[in-house]
Amino acid sequence: MGYPRCRLRLDPRQTRNFARCPRFSEPHFAFLEVTVHNSWSNIALVVVSVASLPGVVGCGRAVASQEAAWPPIAKKWFDRAQASYHVADIEDAETAIDNALRLLPAEPEVRLLAGQVALARLELDRTLELVEGLKGNEASSVRGRALWYSGDIERAADELEALLANPDVRDPWASEVAKLARLGVGRKPFQMSGALLAVSEIPAIGRASLVVPVEVNGEPALGMIATQVSEAVIDGSNGAEPGWISLKFGEGLEVRDVPALAKDLSGVTRQLGVPIRVLLGTNLLRHLNLTFDLPGQQFVVRSFEPPPPPQATTLKIDYLRGGGMLVRSPLAADPNAPIASLLVDTSMVYPLALDDGGWAKAGVATSSLQPVPGANDLLKGVVPYVQLGAFEIPQVPGVRGNLVEPMEEALGVDLDGILGAGLLAPFRATLTAGGRTLWLEDLPPGLSGEPAALPPGDGESPAPPVEANPTPLPPGASPSPVPTLRPPSLGTNAGESLEAPLTEPTRQSP
Repeated sequence: MGYPRCRLRLDPRQTRNFARCPRFSEPHFAFLEVTVHNSWSNIALVVVSVASLPGVVGCGRAVASQEAAWPPIAKKWFDRAQASYHVADIEDAETAIDNALRLLPAEPEVRLLAGQVALARLELDRTLELVEGLKGNEASSVRGRALWYSGDIERAADELEALLANPDVRDPWASEVAKLARLGVGRKPFQMSGALLAVSEIPAIGRASLVVPVEVNGEPALGMIATQVSEAVIDGSNGAEPGWISLKFGEGLEVRDVPALAKDLSGVTRQLGVPIRVLLGTNLLRHLNLTFDLPGQQFVVRSFEPPPPPQATTLKIDYLRGGGMLVRSPLAADPNAPIASLLVDTSMVYPLALDDGGWAKAGVATSSLQPVPGANDLLKGVVPYVQLGAFEIPQVPGVRGNLVEPMEEALGVDLDGILGAGLLAPFRATLTAGGRTLWLEDLPPGLSGEPAALPPGDGESPAPPVEANPTPLPPGASPSPVPTLRPPSLGTNAGESLEAPLTEPTRQSP
């Protein structure tokens, strides 16, 4: 006697754990076809046999039991680390994930988050150790970035190409860098030769435009310090292709095998009024041990790590996904004020750009912001306080517009705002220790941040003369004193003031 055939459909609510089982995908558990007798006892047996199929319910039970096996304290540390990383509080995320990792050293989720935090700290060897053997798109992304930034070009190419082979992955950085990495197999990036130190004069272009002279493949050009991009970018408006370039600074310091993407920079050129040939991204800047001094019109590149300046404050820098330069600061003088996460974008001439959350942390209602003349999509206001290292800076101009949200989407974190060149411009700043440390040198006492008087018809502040002997010098040399310089005023490239000049910063008491 033949038996009737029927299809037994699983309750969709019971399939939520199946997707986490590597042995099953959607087509495998959409439905099961079984043969049943016309008797209740046989049907019951069939149900039992379906429920006991290996890899079906067993996989779901394994996931549930695995989560239940987490010690409660480990789960709390992990949740805290996730929450802190989400708001770009890398220091607290590191503390929390280290505790979770101590309790669950083999747990993949814990190791992956620890790898993401280590990548933000530029602890590249540790990153690779933590994500070794982990599967999944995010693990491949972290591993590929750590390999690339550590200079392991061939393995980075292999990892990024494997990541991009997944049709579900959309990662523009990985797509562009994978091609560069494949072109650069056998190269050792950022090799320096020639002089130990090179000094260039920063041309007077705008109040806060960090434009520097550089030779690109032997041709004189202008570049811009551009922390908003992770890689060097050459102007592709003339048909230039991504590739490996050589850069020369000053009279004799050359950096060879610099990976460079190609983009149309004609918009930057129009904005600044000078031809920009290359953007100097964070991956390059971290190797230059650079100093930029806009008041002194001076740009210094070194092949060595300089000693700390005698009068400077230290900022510790993190890099979201290994590329996005990040600092943290309160936005109000109240000692209990929440700390804001700020991405550093030296292409932005405004001192600060905050989203609604950032303005809330500053204690400023967005309804009180006023339109920026000539920029219909921007509102302006005054942030009560910013602290950079030991410098306490009151009454900082800021804007509100759709500037922060695209960065948040690209980096996968919740930022409060962007710190622009307009806030860094008054200082002599040195980036060293592989990019992990930023020194801001103390301004001479008695100077305010009021704009200098402008000559008739001039839309920019006059610049003081160039320092003859830059500091710091190579080890063993005697440094020259830092000259007395007036900081530039803050505003837009068009010379339009934000009506809240930067006042003199004060040092925080120890």
